[in-house]
Amino acid sequence: MMVKSRFFQRFYYGWFIVFIAGLGVFFSGPGQTYSNSQFIDEYIRDFGWSRSQVSGLYSAATLVAGFGMVFIGRFIDKFGQRAMMVTVGSLFAIACFFNSLVSSMWMLGLGFFLIRLLGQGSMSLIPNTLVAQWFIKKRGIALSLMTLGSFASAMSFPIINTWLIQTWDWQFAWRFWGVLLLVIFVPFAIFGVRNKPEDVGLEPDGTAVNSSGMKQVLGGKVAAAEQDWTLKEAMQTKAFWAILICVGIPAAVNTGITFHIVSILGSNQLSPEIAATVLSLMAIVGIPMSLVSGYITEQVKTNYLLLGIFVLEFILLLLLLVTNNLGLAILFGILWGVANGFERIALNVIWPNYFGRKYIGSINGFGVTMGVLGSAFGPLPFGVGFDIFASYTPVILMTLVFPVIGVVCSLIAKKPDKEQLVTTS
Repeated sequence: MMVKSRFFQRFYYGWFIVFIAGLGVFFSGPGQTYSNSQFIDEYIRDFGWSRSQVSGLYSAATLVAGFGMVFIGRFIDKFGQRAMMVTVGSLFAIACFFNSLVSSMWMLGLGFFLIRLLGQGSMSLIPNTLVAQWFIKKRGIALSLMTLGSFASAMSFPIINTWLIQTWDWQFAWRFWGVLLLVIFVPFAIFGVRNKPEDVGLEPDGTAVNSSGMKQVLGGKVAAAEQDWTLKEAMQTKAFWAILICVGIPAAVNTGITFHIVSILGSNQLSPEIAATVLSLMAIVGIPMSLVSGYITEQVKTNYLLLGIFVLEFILLLLLLVTNNLGLAILFGILWGVANGFERIALNVIWPNYFGRKYIGSINGFGVTMGVLGSAFGPLPFGVGFDIFASYTPVILMTLVFPVIGVVCSLIAKKPDKEQLVTTS
């Protein structure tokens, strides 16, 4: 036991936790839209279902899965990240195998629900709460490194899925990911994850507790103590509800644009290849920006960073209205990547920074729920707007109101003080 403790103290184990968390975010891929999009045409061709039927099932399943994330967050607080990673990873693998057997509409709907709940939601929420347990002062950098797994997933899953489907079939592709989850991710979760640094004689950011009970810093100063809020207490603050709105707006707007990007740029006489280039640029630029934003979150108040994100989102929507050549499309992709890089870190780091580590599962569970719901509703206004006006211009102009709301909410979302809450109540 002493040897094990010394190992954890020589090398801060939190950085290995970041690696496992990044692996978890990477393996959320089978539940993400960028992966599922490769299977839609296969279902339509093999079973004769309409695109509206498949899309409707996907949106409905995402909506129901979003509400389920509240319970996943509570389970994290009750059972810990390690148990939840192992359980969710195993169930997610089974869900992949189930999707390889889809042959009816009800099976497709259930399959969509399972991969959205376990993949898009749970496999994103658990790693975020795990890293938040291990870092306070260096939390921004740690989360930015974890986010590399998300960008790697977005870049690789569409390519791998296309190759698997063309070489074998879509059923094999689902089984492939199910097997990898069981042989790679689940073992890492079982043998590598520790719920919090206190479990191995450390404190967040690499502080060892010596035999006399004193704290010994490993590579830096002792981080300031955080205030731990319960979900009930957090819900009594204006910041909690303002942050929820700040989470939902980018999820809805980005998903709406992503879902219709080929059609949006096509209406401006740009080819699908240019649309694909825009998506690739967004992912590529997002990687270095997520690293930069991880450092910036330690220097700038998080709500001010959110304000900047919504200002940039407003500019992006205006730019989208006039993107009618390759140069503007490349500029749009780059700015979109910058916004996404900042957004992914800021919206993850703000929950533990504001409300502490102890109940982060149930609190951040609400945030993930809002994000999933936003992604479920996001594509609908763009599709309906185009059907009504035969143009995306009116709906994009109407969408401009959401970044404005985001700016207001980011100004409201100042870090709350628990002592003031006790005083006022």
